[in-house]
Amino acid sequence: MNFDEIIDCRGTNATKWDKMERLYGVSPDDGIAMWVADMDFHPPQAALDAVTALNERGMYTYHMDDEGYLGAISSWMHRRHGWTVDPSWISTTHGVVNGIGLCLAAFTEPGDKIVLFTPVYHAFARVIKAAGRQVVECPLALIDGVYHMDLEAYADQLDGSEKMVIFCSPHNPGGRIWTVGEQRDLARFCADRDLLLIADEIHHDLIYPGHTHTPMPVAAPEIADRLIMTTAPSKVFNIAGNHTAQVIISDHALRRKFQGALHAMSISSNIVGINMTRASYDHGDDWVDALMVYLDENRRIFSDGINAIPGLEFMPMQATYLSWVDFSDTGMAKAEFIERVQKRARIAASHGETFGLGGDSYLRFNIGTQRARIVEAVARMQDAFADLQ
Repeated sequence: MNFDEIIDCRGTNATKWDKMERLYGVSPDDGIAMWVADMDFHPPQAALDAVTALNERGMYTYHMDDEGYLGAISSWMHRRHGWTVDPSWISTTHGVVNGIGLCLAAFTEPGDKIVLFTPVYHAFARVIKAAGRQVVECPLALIDGVYHMDLEAYADQLDGSEKMVIFCSPHNPGGRIWTVGEQRDLARFCADRDLLLIADEIHHDLIYPGHTHTPMPVAAPEIADRLIMTTAPSKVFNIAGNHTAQVIISDHALRRKFQGALHAMSISSNIVGINMTRASYDHGDDWVDALMVYLDENRRIFSDGINAIPGLEFMPMQATYLSWVDFSDTGMAKAEFIERVQKRARIAASHGETFGLGGDSYLRFNIGTQRARIVEAVARMQDAFADLQ
């Protein structure tokens, strides 16, 4: 597991590297890609071996969600998260966002209101709007530099016609792990207002040493009749291009309705994604543990370097490899701090405004890359804002 090995993805049609010049004006020749949420590491050897075995067999047939694949997911959730998942609860989708889109089709109607706690992963709002539903943004409260849900304020804001909440846990882009108490409060909030709850836990394996994440079904089992879980191996094992994710629903009635939408759109799994998922979940424990130790040091270097720049504030990260940096105390307009990051530092980072209300003064930086690039990114950022120091 050599996470320091530089892997050159330029010219491979990798979105993260080959699209950043078009979107951010940052050349891949001398720029650092810190925007798209995938890492610059090879996946676990077991996942690579699964692809090799598939290629050696030379057969790429239709493939089903077999017992080994479903069992690997169930076993992982139990041993890593203390969450008991019956394999029959699992449906496979082409990514978490695809799964959420299917949930919108299954459980809501055009024009329905869907609640997001913003700022939050931008694809949620995109898929809601594309489905002809309305986005209701409930802004997260920033207390002592950390996000909190203000459920009392949300209760006053909502009008009772909302149908669903999409909840990001751990939080992207804030890197926050929600406590068991917070999740229980949210569960009661949804039950009191007859809201379906989608808990997106795609980042739930990316937990830093010293922290613990509790899945929503474990934190609040009493809301199983309105809870839809979405998970995937894509972020933690860096296999997002397989577009293989899971929608896990324990309630029979909800699951049957969801599977109706799945079958209506003829969604089925792909053989490469199934094999890599199974291998990663069966054999990836040590790799993930080592990854989080490596990312923890990346986090320390990047946070220390960013916080050393007057006017910039790195939000404390408990999870994910996505760091959320606030530029508001620089006194700069958004265009100016973005210009400094992209033109002077030659770094492509995600613009905070795309994450919804509360994101305007932020940029999101992906630290899931080699240590040398993190050190270089810090040096470039400090140079780009040297006049503030």
